[in-house]
Formats: sequence, C-alpha cells, structure tokens
Amino acid sequence: MSVFEIKKALPQDIAWIAQAQVLMANETENLQLIPEEVVTGVSFIFEHPDRGFYIIAKNDETDPVGCLLILKEWSDWRNGDVWWIHSVYVASDYRKHGIFRLMFDYAEGLARKSQVRGLRLYVDKSNSNAQRVYEKLGMNKEHYELFEKMF
Repeated sequence: MSVFEIKKALPQDIAWIAQAQVLMANETENLQLIPEEVVTGVSFIFEHPDRGFYIIAKNDETDPVGCLLILKEWSDWRNGDVWWIHSVYVASDYRKHGIFRLMFDYAEGLARKSQVRGLRLYVDKSNSNAQRVYEKLGMNKEHYELFEKMF
C-alpha cells in the first residue's frame, strides 16, 4: 500500500499543477486550454496567497498524483471565510485510492484551525460519481443552485 503526503503546494509544483489542469479540462469538458496561460493562472495564486492556495498529494516516491485549489470567499453572514474547492485533479492511475478524500480531510483540518466557516464546491450535474464522493464526505446540495455568465 502506498503512503501519500498531502501538503500545501510550493512554487516548484506549478508546472505539474498546470499540466494537471490542462488534462482535467480536456477530460471533463473537452476544452483545449492554452498551457502557457494556465501556468500564468496557477502562478498567480502563488504570487497572491491572500486569494487562495493549492493542496498537492504526492506518492511515496514524491511524485505528484493529485491537487486541488482553495479559493477564499468572505461571508458577511458568517463574519468569516468560506473556502471554495476548485480545480480538483487526481492522476488516472491513482483514482479510487482515496486521494481526494485525503486532500479534502487536509483542507478541512486547515479550515477548522483557521476558523473558516465552511467548505464549498461545485460539480457538473452529470458527474454522479463525484457527487457520491462529496456526499460521503458529509457535503450536501440542499441550499443553492449555481448560476453563471462566463466571458
């Protein structure tokens, strides 16, 4: 059984995270992202840690196998931050090994220590596998629908 290290990503992880995002966009939405633009987008978070941070999972050989992005949202109702989970990716060879759960647990632990008021994410309506995973983690979809207007 492999042992995985879960931690906040470092700037040296930018290239792998960007590559993971390009793969995820292609796999989940059939989008062909511009790799250089994604590298710039990922780098932005490291340059502006007040906006968020990445969590990365590495195998026992220290190879990255998964990542997610935490973005911070201020809640005036709760007088505190709510963290949004974005850009979840687990390498195909490591899926169904509990990698997302490990990253989620790590994020939840950080959130609780930081007095964060909750964790949120959105998921494609057709992604029933992911929805089951999120429900097993105690998340629910009882309150909100997501509307968007992308440019």
